[in-house]
Amino acid sequence: MTTFESKIKTLNATAEDVYNFVSDFNNFTAMIPQDKVEDWKVEGDVCSFKIKNVGEASLKFVEKDFEKKTVKISSAGKAPFEFNFWVQLKEAAPYDTKMKLTLKAELNMMMKMVAKKPLQNGIEAIADGLTTFFNARR
Repeated sequence: MTTFESKIKTLNATAEDVYNFVSDFNNFTAMIPQDKVEDWKVEGDVCSFKIKNVGEASLKFVEKDFEKKTVKISSAGKAPFEFNFWVQLKEAAPYDTKMKLTLKAELNMMMKMVAKKPLQNGIEAIADGLTTFFNARR
C-alpha cells in the first residue's frame, strides 16, 4: 500500500459540522472538480462517478465514528485500483478543528509512477477545498 497524507488543515468549524458534512456523499459535489469528474450518483452510503480519461469509480462508507470524529471510505465496485480514505478530525476549540486526510492505495509499480503525483495533489486539493468551504462560512 502506498500512503498519501494531506497537510493538517485548520477549519473554522466545529468537528461535528465537518463530520456531518463528510459523512454524506451528497455534500461531496461541492468539492469535486467539475472538469475532471462527471456523472456523480449517490445511493445511500455508496456513490459512483466517472473520472475523465480514467474510467468509472465507486466509493462506499466503511465506518463513520462520531465519537472518534473519523470517517473511513473505501473503493467499491469499479475502480482503477483499491484504496482506503480516512478523514480525521480533532476539535482544538469551538470553531477550531484540525483535519487530516489519508489515502492508502494498492498501486502496482506502473500505476505508482503514473498516479503518485496526481493522488498527492488530489488529496491536498480535497483538503484545501474543505478548508476553503468551511472557512468561508463564518
